[in-house]
Amino acid sequence: MANRDVELLAVGAGPSNLALAVALEELAPGLARDSVLLERDEEISWQRGMLLPEALSQVSFLKDLVTLRNPRSRFSFLNYLHDTNRLNEFVNMGSFVPYRVELADYLKWTAKSLSLVDIERGRECLDITPVWTDDVLTGWETRIADGETIRSRYLVVGAGRDARIPDQLRTVDQDRVIHSTQYLPRIAKLRKDLPYRVAVIGAGQSAAELFCSVQNDLPECRPTMVMRSIGLNYYESSKFNNELFFPSHVDKFFDSLPDAREQMLAEMHHTNYSGLAPGTMDSLYRSVYLDRLSGRSRLQMITMSDITDARDDGDEVVLELTDRRTGETRELRTDLVLLGTGFSPEMPRMVQEIAKSIGLSEIKVTRDYRLEIDQPATAAVYLQGVNEATHGIADSLLSVLAPRANDILQDILAHRGEHPDTSVPPQATSDAAPIVATR
Repeated sequence: MANRDVELLAVGAGPSNLALAVALEELAPGLARDSVLLERDEEISWQRGMLLPEALSQVSFLKDLVTLRNPRSRFSFLNYLHDTNRLNEFVNMGSFVPYRVELADYLKWTAKSLSLVDIERGRECLDITPVWTDDVLTGWETRIADGETIRSRYLVVGAGRDARIPDQLRTVDQDRVIHSTQYLPRIAKLRKDLPYRVAVIGAGQSAAELFCSVQNDLPECRPTMVMRSIGLNYYESSKFNNELFFPSHVDKFFDSLPDAREQMLAEMHHTNYSGLAPGTMDSLYRSVYLDRLSGRSRLQMITMSDITDARDDGDEVVLELTDRRTGETRELRTDLVLLGTGFSPEMPRMVQEIAKSIGLSEIKVTRDYRLEIDQPATAAVYLQGVNEATHGIADSLLSVLAPRANDILQDILAHRGEHPDTSVPPQATSDAAPIVATR
């Protein structure tokens, strides 16, 4: 028996579900009052492990939680700047992209500004099970780590993808392996005066930032960057490419044939993956150049190499690297391994378990991000940020937050109209479904 019933439960209070919470407050206040966001951490954060002091967002501030849906919203990034007395300074900086730390602060500010949607922090979701009534799916039961169970009719999963950890590194001492999502809190616990040998794995923005940051955070370290590619590349960021991140492109992508989708994703790969922002690339190259000029040989890069094995050897992690050009192997002995390997392309474990619990052999979503359920149902579940294969490369990014939140909310409101539930509080059923954004 559930301890509590709500109409809508959203797992994760990151950008995706915060955008949905804002849309609820602005468009469906009745439903908003019967909605809860669960966040496992004690505070609202975003990319906590990589909130490096000088790291910039790669997305315009206008692609915030709401502006592309409602430019006059009080939840906009510009209003956040105004409310925190930093609007003049930001305008004077003359940049469309905010620093990562201030974008994270904007999300905290938004969470505090919500008045109808309840955000519960420090609530880790352990498992989610379906609720059946006479062979009809009528809801979801979400069990929280503290023992409470929350039952909801609508479930929105926005907890993000699982971190990608190479299989070879799963068997070594995990105290010596740090994924980028954990970088800052874990690196802060290490002594600063030791000459750590650090291996940084990856060739994208995260790996480059780790390579640069660890030089300051562990001043005596000797970092080596290991990558499968022939070298580092810039992001492909022409304005023509950037048009493929428009919300309107989601329709074109979703309606495309499977082969066309694969082609678009392949050609768009370097707009978001395996690339560096120009500022990061220039800074990194200068640091390598100066290292060579000084004769220290502190900074190393190993290209065209796969990690084919890894083992613990006393206090060391030993990586076996296989040269992709020659097939020859070598050992790299390290004290610390930093992973700039991004996130798994597979559906998150939570989503896979939800699909398994209702007997789905394949995870597919509608254009409006609703999981396709092949059984009678008056309940629904929506997936945020994990639909790149069907909705395009922007799906896991900030670019489509506001329009996607509107798509999901409008679909929920339409679904409620088609499947009225007498258990829903009267104020929730009275919400209209205004169309405020086109696709």
